[in-house]
Amino acid sequence: MRSPSRQRLGALLVVLAVIVVVGPLAVSAATTPTASAADNDSTRGATLVGMQSEGAVTQYDANGDEVWTESGENVDYFDVTKLDNGTVLAGFIVEGEQSCGEYEAPCSRTGYRLIEPTPEPHVVNEWSFPVSTKLNSEVHDANILPSGEVIMTDMDAERVFTIAPNGTTTWQWNASNFYDAPPDATQTDWLHINDVDPIGGDRYMVSVRNANQLLVIERGEGVVDVINEDTERGNDQNCKANNGLADYSNDSGGDVRCGDPEIMNHQHNPQYLGSGAILVADSENDRVVELHERNGSWEVAWGVDSANGVRFDWPRDADRLPNGNTLITDSRNNRVVEVTPEGETVWHTDTGIWPYEAERLPYNELLNDDRLPRMNGTGDTPTTSGESLPLLGQAHAGLSYVVSLPVWFQPWHIGALALGVIFALVGGVLVWSGRRR
Repeated sequence: MRSPSRQRLGALLVVLAVIVVVGPLAVSAATTPTASAADNDSTRGATLVGMQSEGAVTQYDANGDEVWTESGENVDYFDVTKLDNGTVLAGFIVEGEQSCGEYEAPCSRTGYRLIEPTPEPHVVNEWSFPVSTKLNSEVHDANILPSGEVIMTDMDAERVFTIAPNGTTTWQWNASNFYDAPPDATQTDWLHINDVDPIGGDRYMVSVRNANQLLVIERGEGVVDVINEDTERGNDQNCKANNGLADYSNDSGGDVRCGDPEIMNHQHNPQYLGSGAILVADSENDRVVELHERNGSWEVAWGVDSANGVRFDWPRDADRLPNGNTLITDSRNNRVVEVTPEGETVWHTDTGIWPYEAERLPYNELLNDDRLPRMNGTGDTPTTSGESLPLLGQAHAGLSYVVSLPVWFQPWHIGALALGVIFALVGGVLVWSGRRR
């Protein structure tokens, strides 16, 4: 015997499922502003982009069109720099390697590659070392120093080190000299050191992502300055999240070195503008900020959190250009944009999945350079975004690494899709069972 009431309820749930799924997606897609056309300024240089998920290094012209791309299988690219001889220096990690040292083959190897763009883009040289796992063990940044050495970050062992042209290690700083270290740094994403830049003399600025801090390290001296220093004991949950920092030695009552997440929250690729000013991609706060030092403390003096009406989603690089604009790599929105001090978008290009870092040529990333304008502190200072839907946020992040999501697709859309699936399944069961009664 049929059960009309079950069938009606089931049909209603199926209809509701369609509304819950289609409605929010349609409204979001229709109301999101479209990207404006690139400003065809003939004086604008090319833009070099390192892309993580798609494993590519791509150069775009002044109009945002692709000029050349070097890509490979099972490889991720990160920081990119065009050298004076025309080759490109790029941090990378690759899976499936057979030369694994102490690790079982196949393994991952990470380090830097030199890419020659002409006549066809190809890798001409590399220096790398084996790591036990690809995830969170990468060399994100590599730079050539005036001495000819290459300075790199090592997220596997959480260190900064230099190698000579013959590949021998000439200096290193271990984070365990400053932070409370786990028994084996290679077995956990402890600090996620993701950037190192020479800022003058033998000093380097280092981004310690999981501590919300930037360190100034002097060769032979160690840490000489901390940007976003820990000033409040016990307020450390932001840095302890996701298996980050911990009081491994159990000698500080659980306290760890953790910078204020309202200033920087798991940042990437800071740019040293000169004494007392730093531009940084404030990634987990979904914004780019310029920090100024005032009376011994650092505070947000300027910032921007959107372009073309679309809010940034995990920006991981920001470079101040000599014209006063800022070049921003908006990773989960798969784009690179150039914005004015007022936040107006004057140039953009759509990239592959998860661009990591972009350089405007011929400048690359200028550091401590007199040509770099600073903001006067009267511009926009966007507030932190926070994370109100952590599980959906993690699901959105994982999905964005695999497929290119439209900029309007937000974490809460995943919740709507899940709810729609539940309504459809329950409704389908009720319709089916009602017909069988």
